Amino acid sequence: MTTEQKVTFPSDGTTLTGNLFLPDSGAPAPGIVVAGTWTSVKELMADRYAERLADRGYAALSFDFAGFGESGGEPRDVEDPARKVRDIHHAVTFLAAHPSVDTGRLGALGICAAAMYMADNTAHDTRIGSLALVAPWLHDAAICEAAYGGADAVAQKIKVAREARARFARTGEIDYVPVVSTTDERAAMPYDIDFYLNPARGGIPVWPNRFAVMAWEDWLTYDSIALAPHITQPTQLVHSEDAAIPDGARRFHAGLAGPKDIQWTEGTQFDFYDQDPQVTLALDTVAAHFGRTLR
Repeated sequence: MTTEQKVTFPSDGTTLTGNLFLPDSGAPAPGIVVAGTWTSVKELMADRYAERLADRGYAALSFDFAGFGESGGEPRDVEDPARKVRDIHHAVTFLAAHPSVDTGRLGALGICAAAMYMADNTAHDTRIGSLALVAPWLHDAAICEAAYGGADAVAQKIKVAREARARFARTGEIDYVPVVSTTDERAAMPYDIDFYLNPARGGIPVWPNRFAVMAWEDWLTYDSIALAPHITQPTQLVHSEDAAIPDGARRFHAGLAGPKDIQWTEGTQFDFYDQDPQVTLALDTVAAHFGRTLR
């Protein structure tokens, strides 16, 4: 059994809202900060992983980043890597101060895009003792060019992002496109992705399925592979050759400065969000990793 608490905490003057899942052990438990894919709200996959970590004896916090979901902050639904990293730092601060958490045993779990943000905070936050990344999206400029159609296509996205940001600065209006669409060519992911479009999976009302065009530049120029040599904490990756950019995971793993392991399994990227056996395998692997390293 676990207990769920609705919590709030400050981040750069903004109030963030999260769900804290606690094991019914009574004693202070190791604390894990959990976050999920780009544009996501906590209900998409972070809650699932946090609750099941609590089942395994961890105090796990999932939360909405600034400008997303139940959290405050403007502008809304803008993927801002630097701001998300700061939010994670403040989430760690909140978790470390909670009476149900053992301050000396703190870890971080990033799923998909949050792998980059958790890695970034871990590289600069000595409070984090252990890092785990599930189906990690880890990119640099070369990987972005491969994923988004080449250098010219990336340059075009950056161009329209700058135009959208300039328009926002002038008018306060944000140019949104769908995150996922089968009909809108401007969508961030113009594909038929069941996880995001199926109301029984991730196509839920609290997730608005919109991507701010001005966010493309910060996303495409973010280099997470370069973070690896700055991470000395024990790190566990769980990934599949059939999931997103496995080459990024391999290169990141190779560059890590501390103890490291990578568990290769089967499944698509989206299987790791809500499907078994992928979710249970990932959770078992991650929980065992935290059990070994958060002592």
